[in-house]
Amino acid sequence: MRPAHLLAVIEKEYASTHEGHHTPVMLWGPPGVGKSQMVAQVADRHNVQLIDIRLSQMEPSDLRGIPFRNGEEVEWAIPAMLPSLKRHGEDGILFIDEITSAPPSVSAAAYQLILDRKLGEYEVPKGWAIIAAGNRQGDRGVTYSMPAPLANRFSHYEVDINLDDWVAWAYANSIDERIIAFLRFRQDLLFDFDPSHNPVAFPSPRSWEFAHRALYKFSDHPDLLLGALQACVGNAAGVELRAFIESLDQMPDLDAIINGDDVPAPTEIDLQYAVATALVGRAIRAKDNADATKVHGNILNYAGRFKQREMGVMLVSDMHRAIGQDIFAVPEFTDWADKIADIMLY
Repeated sequence: MRPAHLLAVIEKEYASTHEGHHTPVMLWGPPGVGKSQMVAQVADRHNVQLIDIRLSQMEPSDLRGIPFRNGEEVEWAIPAMLPSLKRHGEDGILFIDEITSAPPSVSAAAYQLILDRKLGEYEVPKGWAIIAAGNRQGDRGVTYSMPAPLANRFSHYEVDINLDDWVAWAYANSIDERIIAFLRFRQDLLFDFDPSHNPVAFPSPRSWEFAHRALYKFSDHPDLLLGALQACVGNAAGVELRAFIESLDQMPDLDAIINGDDVPAPTEIDLQYAVATALVGRAIRAKDNADATKVHGNILNYAGRFKQREMGVMLVSDMHRAIGQDIFAVPEFTDWADKIADIMLY
């Protein structure tokens, strides 16, 4: 399932805790595809606590608690990491990460917590959702087969890779527009992981964020930049990204486009992706300005200048996802939509 849809699932499951309909969710996927980030996104959106438990780093007693004698009886000390009304509040998300990397003795200790929301006398507060995540056995991570009794305690979702969803996230999180343009140009490199080769650095949604940071840190050190990019996304992808960036000095004047000047669209496909991505960034930055309508209108006019009209459709689609329905109020949108109506209908 694509990330945008999984975010909606996690939202629904979080909201359902108060209605008594919550089902624990298990997210499956290879490393670096954003499983934990999606859960954190929902917690941030609702301004609630996220408790991240890594079962792979625990012993069974870490979850169950430590027994102590109380008179003639033995009681259990509840681990402080578990959600508490007093310490953590009424609402939140209990995130059990790396669950498939936990040995069976540890995962067995989580059975009651996941299904019954209890561990002995301890009970998970009503407003807390339970979400888990882990890698699949073919992903070359340290994984155990999930026991059937544990698997049957979850609803299961596989995380798919989706470029449009990643691009929307990238714009919202101010990822360098050169990286967004490059991945629009080389879509197959958003995630390129071959478990049989067991690479150390490889392209993934997570490692492209690392490449964004590398660009910020090493752009003024050209002798270090290539090595830094390769350290993030692997040798081949790093070389391709560096070559793509070096070609961008041939880009048309973006300020002239924003001002409505007659600027021809580039003929090179890589530059087309670059200018389209950069214009979406300009549209986002202009959104709350007094001249937003003018800027957005000039970008829409330019979208119709691409020889390949699909490139203009991509530009306007990304722009719509980034700035919302305000785009429909721009007079130039109707003119642009009329020009590409046959493509949209097809």
